[in-house]
Amino acid sequence: MAIITLPFRYLEQLTKTDRTTILDRLPMIGSEVERIQDDHADVEFFPNRPDLFSVEGVARAMRGFLNIETGLPTYHVKPSGITFTIDPKLAKIRPFLGTGVIRNISLDEESILSLMGLQEALHWAVGRGRSKVAIGIHDLDSVKPPFHYIASPRTRSFIPLDFNKSMTMDEILAEHPKGRDYAKIVKDFPLFPLIVDNNDNVLSFPPIINGELTRVTERTKNILLDTTGTDQKAVNVAVNIICTAMIEAGATIESVEINSKEVPTLAPSERTVSVHECSNLLGVTLSAGKISELLKRMRFGAVPEGKDRVRVQVPCYRADIMHDWDIFEDVAIAYGYENFKAEISKTFTIGNPHQVSVLARQVRSILTGLGYLEMMPFTLTNERVMYDMMQRQRSTNALAVMLPISEDHTVVRTCILPLLMEMLQVNKHRELPQKMFSTGDIVQGIKTFQSIAAVSCHAMADFSEAYAGIDAVTSELSLKYTVKESDDPTFIEGRRGDIMIDGTKMGVFGEIHPLVLNAFEIEHPVAAFELDLRGVPGYCVPEDIL
Repeated sequence: MAIITLPFRYLEQLTKTDRTTILDRLPMIGSEVERIQDDHADVEFFPNRPDLFSVEGVARAMRGFLNIETGLPTYHVKPSGITFTIDPKLAKIRPFLGTGVIRNISLDEESILSLMGLQEALHWAVGRGRSKVAIGIHDLDSVKPPFHYIASPRTRSFIPLDFNKSMTMDEILAEHPKGRDYAKIVKDFPLFPLIVDNNDNVLSFPPIINGELTRVTERTKNILLDTTGTDQKAVNVAVNIICTAMIEAGATIESVEINSKEVPTLAPSERTVSVHECSNLLGVTLSAGKISELLKRMRFGAVPEGKDRVRVQVPCYRADIMHDWDIFEDVAIAYGYENFKAEISKTFTIGNPHQVSVLARQVRSILTGLGYLEMMPFTLTNERVMYDMMQRQRSTNALAVMLPISEDHTVVRTCILPLLMEMLQVNKHRELPQKMFSTGDIVQGIKTFQSIAAVSCHAMADFSEAYAGIDAVTSELSLKYTVKESDDPTFIEGRRGDIMIDGTKMGVFGEIHPLVLNAFEIEHPVAAFELDLRGVPGYCVPEDIL
């Protein structure tokens, strides 16, 4: 979840109403006010609405929701006459480029902070930590078009942002803070992506760092936007969101020619939705005219087409609209959740905890008693994390996502331990020791069952700690088990064991192999174990759950 700082003065100026009204209604569009200070509020937004990750985006949405300004925002784009070329050698490195020219901007401290905050929030929500999309913002008047996106030798040097000396790109990866943070994205490529102007001045080394030459300041009047990545749709989303936010701040947008195509267009998409389907889903009777009115409050274009159809224009910045039901959700928001009538369900039942839930609570109690903190990693992951980084063979039994929207979420997890290793990687800058566990569903083939995994990371973590942990868990669960020497490559040879219950392998424990630690960039030993909960006496099979 992204937490966005909303300065009251700037927010009131853009929204055209007072802060009390805004803060009172803001939670009803899908946000949570974290804290309120004298001059600003910190507000949390869901990652499916990256268009709200700036003061400008929030103001645009609130003007519609509060009936101050409704309907589809109109964004005009004219050609800049500037061109951008793409080096064919980037096809297997970082092939996609989005761009645009932002002119006539008036930046003060608050608007600069909003722009930089939007950039970093998009790096997280859309860019997957810059690996999928990286955004560069440059003072256009400091460089000379046309511009070129090239695959450069690693020895090329320039002055990176916040430094005062020229460095090679390899030196930047080793010495610059941003280089160290994001080196893993490009370090294995023989050539590095680079953006240069017509005089061969360096604008950016995406996705790592911009050049000091094009630093944006309060004196900047014209901006060149560059957005590079591995997914064209995600690149376009980032460009659309930034450009439309800048228009809301008073700027004008000009397109740039890439391979004979002008980008961006900022044009809306269109779809037609069913009035009956919307009314049936929401449980309220709505007319085509009423749905159109509500959608206009959510900044859509909407026109009734007969009694059962509404033609909808979706703003270019609404990357979250993928299905008609996403449209209907916005209808519900505009209708007002507080206006839905509360009713007792027509089906009345008395619930009892399922055995799986009872077992999960018992397991949580045991692990928290042992000093572990519960994590809740995603059920979806990818084969690189699940197998390659763990030094395990890829499973033919993994349930793949047919149409994944991200390369990070392509399969359903077949075990939990790799996801805890990811958690350690994310928290490697935190203090030690770190002891984490997770329990929940895993899927192998078409079978769903429950597992538990735990990791302990600190300087003295070893095989004995892993053995003691699994022994305590099995003892509390009244599990009789034996230990057999394991051949699991995730663990160090001689410091690993298989958990055998009634002659069947039901888990593994040991000290994580150094190559696995390196893959996850973990600098300290890790003791870990994972246990298949089907070995617990009386465990119900998935058919019982269904």
